[in-house]
Amino acid sequence: MGSPFAALPRGLAALLLACLPAAAQTKVNVGITNVIADVGHFVAHKRGYFAAEKLDVTFVPFDAAARMIAPMASGELDVGGGGIAAGLFNAVARGVGLKIVADKSTSAPGLGTGALMVRKDLADSGRYRNVRDMKGWKLAIPAAGTGTSTSLENLFAGAGFSLKDMDVVYLSFPQMAAALENRAVDAAFLTEPGVTAVESRGVGLRVASDDEMFPDHEIAVTLASEKFIKGDRSVATAFMRAFLRGTRDYADAVRGGRLSGPGAEDIIAILTEYSLIRDADIYRKIRVNYCDPDGRINLDSLEKDLAYFRAQGLIEGKVTVADSVDASLAEAAVRDIGPYKRKN
Repeated sequence: MGSPFAALPRGLAALLLACLPAAAQTKVNVGITNVIADVGHFVAHKRGYFAAEKLDVTFVPFDAAARMIAPMASGELDVGGGGIAAGLFNAVARGVGLKIVADKSTSAPGLGTGALMVRKDLADSGRYRNVRDMKGWKLAIPAAGTGTSTSLENLFAGAGFSLKDMDVVYLSFPQMAAALENRAVDAAFLTEPGVTAVESRGVGLRVASDDEMFPDHEIAVTLASEKFIKGDRSVATAFMRAFLRGTRDYADAVRGGRLSGPGAEDIIAILTEYSLIRDADIYRKIRVNYCDPDGRINLDSLEKDLAYFRAQGLIEGKVTVADSVDASLAEAAVRDIGPYKRKN
């Protein structure tokens, strides 16, 4: 049967078609913390990859990834993400309906955005010469039971001590920078752009980056509500296709640990539009993270973090990495769009 518009004059047919309602879009709520690790979502939104998949994506900002867990459990939030922490595994152990579905930020070699910093005056005076000198120092980290602790334990073990030998205080990243400048702490584990800012002001000295302390450390992951995963599978897979396309554009723009490759200025423009940092020069200077363009999750890294959290008595109940991960969405998306091939 032919089109009902076939017998109409071409101009009138085009006008009638233009007046028809657009194809319905499926609403997807995505939790973000407005940082560079959200870049795959930002690019997919700005470049129309979500829209091309008939998805109406709404970004829901959170001041901490941990606050996403409750709305994901209820299904109010479809997708989110955050750092690897004991709290994430405990949520899975409690039966909260969420899964790790893709990578979000990995400390691949040369792509570590976090670093242990010491006060530069301690190095200038000779009190700091190497990691062994740091035993017993006052150290600022963001929280207990996070991947930061695992990285630091790896570093300190090589110097013959552990995190328990440090005078640990918990501060936010902006507070850490101020504490170093005020000499309230001796060392701190900061992330970009704080690392570059502290270095450029001559306040801190980089001891080791996360990619050196724990190569290929799975720092942050993409999470999805089980209601979203088990609902309309075609919608969940469509979301993942768009997200990976955005992530691949970002991966193409990264060279030498910074946004300096093909299309980097366009990616920087998107980041300054969507993220909390509005200064494009900051994105040109800082070291950036790696996010696997095929969404692959470093399971070995997750196993090491979980084992550490368990050894510290931070895990409540029985939980495994296998309980926490569902890689099938990313695998299905890659079958549809093909494996990533880096642009020259």
